[in-house]
Order: sequence, then C-alpha cells, then structure tokens
Amino acid sequence: MAVAVTTKTAWKLQEITAHSSNVSSLVLGKSSGRLLVTGGDDCRVNIWSVSKPNCIMSLTGHTTPIESLQINTNEELIVAGSQSGSIRVWDLGAAKILRTLLGHKANICSLDFHPFGSFVASGSLDTNIKLWDVRRKGCVFRYKGHTEAVRCLRFSPDGKWLASAADDHTIKLWDLAAGKIMFEFTGHTGPVNVVEFHPNEYLLASGSSDRTVRFWDLEKFQVVSCIEEEATPVRCVLFNPDGSCLYSGFQDSLRVYGWEPERCFDVVLVNWGKVADLSICNSQLIGVSFAQSTVSSFVVDLGRVTKSDSVPHGLLRDDEPLVPPTPAGSSLRRIYDRPSTSCSKPQRVKHNSESERRSPSSEDDRDEKESKAEIQNPEDYKEIFQPKNAICRTPPRNTEPFPAPPEDEPVTAKEVVKPSQAADVQTLLPKQEVVPRPPVASSTPLTRTEPLVIPAARNEPIGLKASDFLPAVKNQSQTELVDEEAMSQIRKGHETMCVVLTSRHKNLDTVRAVWSTGDIKNSVDSAVAINDLSVVVDLLNIVNQKASLWKLDLCTIILPQIEKLLQSKYESYVQTGCTSLKLILQRFLPLITDILAAPPSVGVDITREERLHKCKVCYKQLKNISNIVKNKSGLSGRHGSAFRELHLLMAVLE
Repeated sequence: MAVAVTTKTAWKLQEITAHSSNVSSLVLGKSSGRLLVTGGDDCRVNIWSVSKPNCIMSLTGHTTPIESLQINTNEELIVAGSQSGSIRVWDLGAAKILRTLLGHKANICSLDFHPFGSFVASGSLDTNIKLWDVRRKGCVFRYKGHTEAVRCLRFSPDGKWLASAADDHTIKLWDLAAGKIMFEFTGHTGPVNVVEFHPNEYLLASGSSDRTVRFWDLEKFQVVSCIEEEATPVRCVLFNPDGSCLYSGFQDSLRVYGWEPERCFDVVLVNWGKVADLSICNSQLIGVSFAQSTVSSFVVDLGRVTKSDSVPHGLLRDDEPLVPPTPAGSSLRRIYDRPSTSCSKPQRVKHNSESERRSPSSEDDRDEKESKAEIQNPEDYKEIFQPKNAICRTPPRNTEPFPAPPEDEPVTAKEVVKPSQAADVQTLLPKQEVVPRPPVASSTPLTRTEPLVIPAARNEPIGLKASDFLPAVKNQSQTELVDEEAMSQIRKGHETMCVVLTSRHKNLDTVRAVWSTGDIKNSVDSAVAINDLSVVVDLLNIVNQKASLWKLDLCTIILPQIEKLLQSKYESYVQTGCTSLKLILQRFLPLITDILAAPPSVGVDITREERLHKCKVCYKQLKNISNIVKNKSGLSGRHGSAFRELHLLMAVLE
C-alpha cells in the first residue's frame, strides 16, 4: 500500500519540565492553540503558554494525582479531576477556584465542557457518567450503562448529545433531552480511547487500542468506514475545522484520513511519543506529548500536508472502483443546528449517596478555601488573562504562526526553539474589541431612559435623581437650603407612595385571610384576581419555599402569571417566575407528558378526565412559555443562565 510520506513539515517547538513528579494529564486550548494545562502526580495543575518555558500559574487544592483535565471553549475555565473522584473548576481570569464537585467514587478518567451552557460532564472508573451544573455546584444527571471505566466524553457541536467511550469496547450516544441511550456502537475489539464529533455533519470518529479508527453515521447509526492495519494504537483524533479530513495522532506519526471511501491522504513523521492532545491554529497543528515529568510541544505545518486527493490511495484496494471524494465544504449528512442555549435536560437525578446530598456550605466549601491559585509569572498572567475583560482601543493583533526551523538543518529530538521565536504572549487569548463611539451632535438634550431590566439590588431609585426633589438654585454660589423648602420638595409624591403601599398591604391581608383557612388554591385565586403582579410575587416567594404545596390545580392558575413575570422588566419578578417555573417542570412535567401520551381509558372515569383536562391546559401554557424562554436563553448574566436552565428542562416540549 503506497502512502505519501512528508518529512519536513513537523518540528519540535519546546520541551519543559512541567512538574516535580510525573505528568499524568494534559490538554490544549482549542480556541487559541496557545494555552497548555498540565496535571501531575504532585496534585498540581500548571498553566503554560505553548511558546514560553515558564509556568504562568499553578493551581492547588487536589490531594491526589490529577487524572483528567479540560478547558472550556472560551478558555476561561479549567476543570480538573483527580484519583479520589473529586472535581475542581477554576476561573482563570479571577485566579481562584470556582467550584468543587463531589460524587464519583473512583478516578476521574474523562471530562468535557458543554459548548454552550455552564455544564461539565465527567466519566469515572466507577463506570458512571455525571453531568454537573457549575453554577449550582451539583450533579444534575447521572447516566449508567457502561460496565468499565469511561475513557473519553464529547458533547456534540449542537449540545444535544453526549458520546462516551469506555474500556468495555463500546461507544454510547446519549440523548440529553430524553436522558437515555440513543444508540450503542459496537465493533471495536479493544478499549476505546478517543471519540470526536464531526464539526458539521452527523458523523462520529473513534479510535481504539485495537489499532483501528472507525467512522459512524449518526443518522443511520451504522459504521461508515474502518481504517485498520496501523502499527500502533491511535492516541488522539481531531477533525479539520472545515470537516474535510481527520487528523490522528500515533506514537511516531500524524496520519490524515478520509472516510468515504476510507483512505490515508498523508503521513507526517513526528516522533512525539505519548501524544495526548491536538489543536489547530493559523494553518498549524499543535501537538503536545509527555514522558515522566517532561512535556514537549510539536508543530505541523498543515500547508504542506495533503488533506484531500482526487485519486484515493493508500487504504483503497486495487480491485475496488474509484469513488470521487466529497469536495470540502459539502455535506452528505444532516448538519448540526447550533442553538445559543445549553444542552437539553432530561429527568432529575435521584441523589443516593451522602456526598451528593451534601449542602454547598459543608466540606467542599472548606476544600475551596484550602485551594489556591499561585501566579508564578505575574507579567504573563496579566498579559494573557486580564486583557480579556478590559477595554481595547486598538484592534487586537492576530496570533502569528510559529516559525519553522531552517530547511537545511535537521531537527533532532532535543532541539528547543528559542523563546524569541515564539508568538507574542499578549496575543495568546482573543481580546474583546470595544470600538469607541464617535461624538454625536444634537441640538436637543438627551432624554433619560429607564433600563430594560431593573436589577433587584440597587443603591439608587431607577429613573430618579436626588436633584429633582430639591428646589432649583438660582444663584450657583448659593448652596445652603432652608429645611422647610427641602422637606416640602421631598414630600412631593410621598402621599402617592403611601397610597400604593397601603393598597398593597390591604391586598396581602386579603390573601392572607384566605390562606389562613388552609385553602391554598383559593388564596392563589384571590391573589390573581387582584390583578397586581407584586402580590403574586409575594405569594409565590412563600409557596416556592415548600415544594409540597404545589398541586396540578395550582399550576393551571399560576402558569399564566409566570408568563407575565418572565416578561417583566423587574429582575426580582423574573427571578421569582423562573424559580416557580423550575419547580413546576421538575414536579409535574413528567406527569403531564405521561398522562397525555397514555391511551384512552375504557368506560367513564370522571377523575381521570378532569386530570387529563388539567394536563392539556398546563401543556398548552407551557408551550407558550417555552417560546419566551427560548428567546431569552441567549441573554448574558444571571438572566441568561436561568433561562438556559429552563430551556434545558423544557426540551421535551419541542
């Protein structure tokens, strides 16, 4: 089998001593290709620039060796899992630990960040897969199905699926909305080490210790092609950003594969050994490997690598007809739909272990206090992580590719590029460009407008100025005011405010009188009949504290009010509406869907008919609310996080 071999497209960038003991895990930032994170048996997580020999920051807190690492898409968060089963999430910009997640009973073997939401998936030696909400510090789902250690986890580009590879020779595709396995892929004869989703098409690639690379069709749930006869097992895989080929890292080479038909486009000889991760930036592929306490970085010039071929060669047999390859950018399969929301949410997790029932203020808070972020290189840290939130008055510089060594000089395994040859650290991470607005000439004074969302906690009244309540000063030098004049101005509107508060107090008294009779439904009816959202909010804040008060009758009354609260400009109203809606979805949505999906009963069952009618009403109201939640899930801040979580819960309605 003839395969084109390229010998002068790869070189060693640098070699560093990353830890005082053996390196156990490392990962590259996929967005910039310049951020390197290493974990060692010394229980530390160290952060490096691929182009610099000095450690930027060291994260401590784990008490057992680091087993798995992952960086989120924006390269702002790092998650690390240890041998003890604990998981820690770090905020790089703030240089502090964000969350400690406890629940696994054995080594953390794999981690992955959700592409949109604040969720982390973890796979363990205990065979369980858990989905964690980083903001709420808890496990939201648990997936069971593997019989051996889960070695790799990957979210699909649209955030709806999760692929897991394990030592039991299987790959499982999980539907996050349904909370169950969509399909189980079998065919590998050894432990599956890596899986990777195609960036555009419904296609999945997997690599195993059985020295094969397989491609799976996610529409037909069948194998597309299988590449065999490799000398060593594949260690990592990465699709080209345009989806035209797959890069596979082996112990002594980088191989470029196509899949319809299966073929090898190119082989690049790279003696990188235990290559652990790949990343692409500026038409260069960066690979990192480790041996004992040493980490090495390698660069492959993709401009010299063959990524397609009009005449398939290599793994295509001579007796098979030639099939023209698919042009780059075209698609044979369905394309991912990337929403601006988080993953779809399945059913609730039943917390069985004591560690999962633990309150946020217990032992894990003490662990967070003991965890530290030691900034080893303050200058590099400020240049890399701090400018991301700063205002930039000039366009950011583009990250330049790593320079290649001279062609006529052989590259040995011990060569290290000088620091001056590396890319500028200041361009390691993308900066947010803020363009200053030009001055606007206007002949009329600017009117003061109220914000779209009024925050719940504020130091000043919205839309008011203290000067509006004070008499105008004719003489600018006159600064002293007579007490009577000041008080008369302050009293303006005071009576109106007293009337409003008195009316609200009477309304609450009315609701409370009905509440004291023990009839919760009538008290809610009376609050809704008053037609004052502030009274509804006050009542819901009480009901939300005790989930057992919620009944299906209550849902039919409250859901239309929740729809109004979610569209309110007051942040406190929106928060109360989100909390109530979350309780309803968690307690009643499975019941509603089950009753609506059940076949009609035989005979007359008045109770069942009434329950069916209530479920239909609730379902219709939830469908209306789901549109509001979907539209608002793209917001930033606390609002966006709450709506994304609700969208996760309401995915079964779509």
